[in-house]
Amino acid sequence: MSAMTGWWSRRSIAGKVELYTRWTFHTFVPLEVAAFGAVPLGRGDDSPLGSAGAAGICLWVLVHAVLCAALASRSLDHTSGTRPRPVRLAAALAVVTAAANLLIIVLWTTGALPDASVNGAVVVGTAVFSVGSLSLCIEGVRRLAWTAGAAALVTALPVVLLGHGLAEGTATAVAVFVGGSAIASACGFSSWLLGVVHELERSRDLKARLAVAEERLRFGRDLHDVMGRNLAVIALKSELAVQLARRGRPEGVDQMVEVQRIARESQREVREVVRGYREADLRVELEGARGVLDAAGIHCAVDAPAAEAVALPAAVQSALGWVVREATTNVLRHGDARHCAITLRTEAGEAVLTVENDGADTRSDTPGRTGSGLAGLRERLGAVDGALEAGPAAPHSFRVTARVPLPTAVPTPRTTPAGPAAPNHPGDSTGPADPDHASRPTDPTDPTEEEVTVA
Repeated sequence: MSAMTGWWSRRSIAGKVELYTRWTFHTFVPLEVAAFGAVPLGRGDDSPLGSAGAAGICLWVLVHAVLCAALASRSLDHTSGTRPRPVRLAAALAVVTAAANLLIIVLWTTGALPDASVNGAVVVGTAVFSVGSLSLCIEGVRRLAWTAGAAALVTALPVVLLGHGLAEGTATAVAVFVGGSAIASACGFSSWLLGVVHELERSRDLKARLAVAEERLRFGRDLHDVMGRNLAVIALKSELAVQLARRGRPEGVDQMVEVQRIARESQREVREVVRGYREADLRVELEGARGVLDAAGIHCAVDAPAAEAVALPAAVQSALGWVVREATTNVLRHGDARHCAITLRTEAGEAVLTVENDGADTRSDTPGRTGSGLAGLRERLGAVDGALEAGPAAPHSFRVTARVPLPTAVPTPRTTPAGPAAPNHPGDSTGPADPDHASRPTDPTDPTEEEVTVA
């Protein structure tokens, strides 16, 4: 049972709706066979065709039910966007149904199939189910009504023309039209609902891609704003320094010193842009996790007072924000969760963040197995002396706990003592070191931390 429920839970919302709709239409096969195909077999064998006629009608109803199910399946594939509209199959079903019903009416008229109630039930039933399957290929309420009306006319006209009377023909037409309209409305609504669900899923995917593209554009715009003017100034001053050097003017050295200063300033500004791009805001991540999980059908309860989140140091907020982001991603990708709880507390001089969900797949848990995402979180938390614990908390439950010690006082940046400025590199006395770079710890993962030393 757990395997069955897990298989169902792992499907997306659109996949669940599509599977439910598809199998609902497939149940029409035994329903049609039981309602109309088995009736002739249960009647007395007093017709000229005998049991062969009853078996033939039963076989025809079975074939018709399978054709209707095939058309319904192809139509749902078209609604999902995986196949073209099954026009040929729909036309074949309509023609075969009309021809078979005409044959049954002819045999009924000639006395080969004298049981009027059985013949009428089979003719009306197959026509009604045909309208229901054809409605999945048709868009628009008016077209559905025209389809039901056409089926009623095509079915009732032979009844009248072959001498069964206007009353019999009218009753047949009314039965086909009413029954066909009812089943067509139900099938058409199911198809429309499935299309809306698929469109919603595509819209969510598009929204996520647009968010990524927007963030990339923002990052590119920030880099352009930072580097555009500085690179133009560097190019201009470098060209001026070359011209002065060719003329033997000492001002060329001053221009190159200015170029060096602007380059270092640009490097510092780029590092600030990259750092701001990498940092995760804890409050934003908490709200984002709630929204993303709720949109995925996972109830998310966030217990994190805003005052506590704001009071945390920036480095702690950034580290815990990454924990929230990675844990939320894991809940969406690797589990079948229905509930997720995120808790933030400050206790015993440390900030404790807990993310727990009830969708862990215990069958895939192996000892010592760690993901690259959790390893990256441990590295980020290690930078602020934090620790990460991740593992099963209860049956079908997984918990991620991050602990970060809180500083007793706000640390002050370490700066070079007052006095003569230290050179940038042993043997380099061309100028003072970059004060921003000296007062800030180096991030080994930042590609912009590399400095070019001028000998």
